[in-house]
Amino acid sequence: MSVRAPGREVGPGPAFAAVRVRLGLVAALVVVAGVGWWWTARQMHGMDEGPWTGLGTLGWFLVIWVVMMAAMMFPSVAPTVALYSRMTRRRSALLPLLFTGGYLVTWAAAGLAAFALAAALERVGGDVLAWEHGGRWVAGVTVLVAAVYELTPLKEVCLGKCRSPLGFLLGAWRDGRWGALRMGAKHGAWCVGCCWALMASLFALGVMSVTWMAVVAGVIAVEKTLPWRRAATYGTAALLLVLGVLLLAAPDTIPALTVPGTGQVDEMEQMGS
Repeated sequence: MSVRAPGREVGPGPAFAAVRVRLGLVAALVVVAGVGWWWTARQMHGMDEGPWTGLGTLGWFLVIWVVMMAAMMFPSVAPTVALYSRMTRRRSALLPLLFTGGYLVTWAAAGLAAFALAAALERVGGDVLAWEHGGRWVAGVTVLVAAVYELTPLKEVCLGKCRSPLGFLLGAWRDGRWGALRMGAKHGAWCVGCCWALMASLFALGVMSVTWMAVVAGVIAVEKTLPWRRAATYGTAALLLVLGVLLLAAPDTIPALTVPGTGQVDEMEQMGS
């Protein structure tokens, strides 16, 4: 609302305009995340084969992975991007976009690493990840390892970087467009360090399952935003512990888990061919 003074009119001023820009940026990230959820759900419909679902071709998987990361991570990274936008508002409106792009590049690299690891295991171990062979046990151990990682010092350090946007930005500051990309990539690296075990659990539970994708995304958001930090990490560790034990002992009791061999159509192979 403007205030009229004798001889001139005073508007809201540049500060209010900057706030609107930051709010618009956050809203845009949330909208992109929402579109990512919608698109991913469409693409992955009927493809959930449970633990260690096939990843298809590299190109197809990489596209799905990047969109998944945008859907899962943008809501929790939005405060960091908004703060970065505030700190660079007088320099370039492009910088926050480059920061976000660098963040996604790091997650894309993590996806490539996961694909390479899966391909190597398939080549060396054959069908070791098949449910009727070692897949069930590997899945359970993977989730249990993720539970233990929640309580490690490395997890604590990485989560601290994610939960303290100002501290990260001040400690990693680089000027210019290249600096924005580097900062975004570095923030993504801390995020990968924080969440890699949760992502491994997603593969162990069904990487093509929108339900498990939503569960992992919710856990990540809680860990990064809940004021009670230790309650969040201990709660996550307890959840993963229960899931790991159930995978080993009674997988049929886990809600929303697709147990391989139940007759689902293998649409993943059709997509990858």
